[in-house]
Amino acid sequence: MKQDMNKVKLHTFSGWIDPPTDLQPAVSGEVTCDTAVIGGGVGGMGTTMRLAERGQDVALIEAEFLGYGSSSRNGGHISGAPGGDLRMLKLFYPKKMKGMVLLADHAAEYLQGKIRDLDIDCDYVSNGLAMVAISPIQMMRVKSCAKILRKAGGRGKVGTAEELGIPRAFVGGMIEGVGGMLNPGKMCRGLRTNVIASSARVYEQSKVTDVKRRDDGKIVIITPGGTVIANKVVLSTNAYSGEWDIVPERLSIPAYLIEAETEPIDPKRIEALGWTSRTGVLSQHQIMEHFRVTERGTIVIGVRRIQRGTSYPLPKDKAPDPGLVKELEGALHTRFPSLSDVKVAQAWGGWMAITSSWVSLAGKLADNIWYSCCCNGHGLAQAPYVGSLIADNVVDGTMHEDLAGIWLKEPKFPPFMLMSPAGLRSVWAFDRVGDVFNGSKRRARRAAAAIS
Repeated sequence: MKQDMNKVKLHTFSGWIDPPTDLQPAVSGEVTCDTAVIGGGVGGMGTTMRLAERGQDVALIEAEFLGYGSSSRNGGHISGAPGGDLRMLKLFYPKKMKGMVLLADHAAEYLQGKIRDLDIDCDYVSNGLAMVAISPIQMMRVKSCAKILRKAGGRGKVGTAEELGIPRAFVGGMIEGVGGMLNPGKMCRGLRTNVIASSARVYEQSKVTDVKRRDDGKIVIITPGGTVIANKVVLSTNAYSGEWDIVPERLSIPAYLIEAETEPIDPKRIEALGWTSRTGVLSQHQIMEHFRVTERGTIVIGVRRIQRGTSYPLPKDKAPDPGLVKELEGALHTRFPSLSDVKVAQAWGGWMAITSSWVSLAGKLADNIWYSCCCNGHGLAQAPYVGSLIADNVVDGTMHEDLAGIWLKEPKFPPFMLMSPAGLRSVWAFDRVGDVFNGSKRRARRAAAAIS
């Protein structure tokens, strides 16, 4: 059924939740603090909460409101394993593989614990996350990745679609042993409430225009309404890290990813797909497709394409391209032909940082300036977990083994590969050619025929 894209609601924020109505005051005049955290996403909130727990004089500075960026706009996955192709990660980082796997596992446990301990109502369901195969060749990749994961100390169960309770359009997959699905907007709102209630000072509506280090070592953070002078600074700015000269070259590039959500679907139709586990599924394309069932009876579809930001400042209030939304709807109908009459109701997008290594990293730019860049498609949990570990390092120099595994002694980063606009289009084209020859469309049609 042909969709009228004019009827799809295209958000400039998120489809998961509306913006808060209790915005905190902006920076005004001169503010002093011991530690300033720049960036109010899950990473910045995780750092700030931990610093406040440890009795530190901390100020959190955010350009819009806490949870404004990609933290509230993603697919809502808590992943217990590194994202991407584990075979490639092992090839390029054999000595770091065990550390990356344990970091992902511990991060998932950390965020699950925060949701529980802070009593955050975010529709969390601990049903894991599945790496799925749309063809026998992809299933070989899944099994290989599962072997790497288990050898490095990770958790995962390999099985057929029927054994795992995932849609029969897939050959099979691997469900991670920890993690699950949530509403990221509600999760961020819960974290925001707790940060504001803590001893930390929170400044929203305070876009940082520059960060400078004075001769006396203090850091001056400049905003339109005033300045913050801090002894120590933690940069937790995700895709917005490249806006100031103090940030090293090639730390990350900004990538715009979109999510689309369908109209409500009869639960019996979802169950008929064989999706009894309701586990979120991620395809093994070079640029993944993901599908998940929400607690409001819809399906959220994500990614498939990556749009690279080419300059700073990044466009504010960017809405998804209708053509890309239509492509995501087409992906839903291709994977699940029995839902070919289901329409996309709304879509949104957000900027995410991608490092040149495609792995999480952290370090120092000076003796009193910390930075981190997490996620990279590795799930929502790594940023706040690493933020909490950085907070401990700020306070007393503690270097947790999970932080040590991604710590860089020098802030030097290799060039980006295949991340130019032309390179990203080539990767997308490679995935689409693969779809033509891997038999996934025939398999999906057979699964749909079995349903009818």
